[in-house]
Amino acid sequence: MWPANLIRGDVKIAKDLRVNERIRAREVRLIDENGAQVGILPFREALESAKQRGLDIIEVSPTANPPVCRIMDYGKYKYELGKRERESQKKQRMSEIKGIRMRPGTDEHDFQFKLRNALKFLKEGHKVKVTVIFRSREFTHPEFARESLGRMAEVVKEQNLGTVEKPASMEGRTMTMILAPIVEK
Repeated sequence: MWPANLIRGDVKIAKDLRVNERIRAREVRLIDENGAQVGILPFREALESAKQRGLDIIEVSPTANPPVCRIMDYGKYKYELGKRERESQKKQRMSEIKGIRMRPGTDEHDFQFKLRNALKFLKEGHKVKVTVIFRSREFTHPEFARESLGRMAEVVKEQNLGTVEKPASMEGRTMTMILAPIVEK
């Protein structure tokens, strides 16, 4: 069973802050809602000051001596923090590795079809792992596979869509090559 917050797509706030009565310090360094330092006050006095303004007192730096607390609206602060985290998650892009499988004797039309797919994947920003699988006596002529992988790498470079991240190499009865998209800055 998935937790309810993961199903809804909520972003969990990473840092649990102490708010109002949960703060356990005798004295606090207080910063008001405008960012100006009020000074070091007894905790109860700082809490009363926040309550009079209709705001909360939030422990910003609990390790400082005395702890630094800020007067602000906690609900609004949590909302803004969640909004920033959601925005940063949108900017992160998960790149997956798409796979293309061939044989050493793959015909020209099939090769072109697989090449088109590789180019499409690279345009979408995914890495492409091209695998050539050898069976029985095909294994004695790896140069056919190396030639077709080389052709594919050439076309990708010519169209300026990607680069060879890992050149063709034998791994058992397979030869693999990884193509990576060109990252635009």
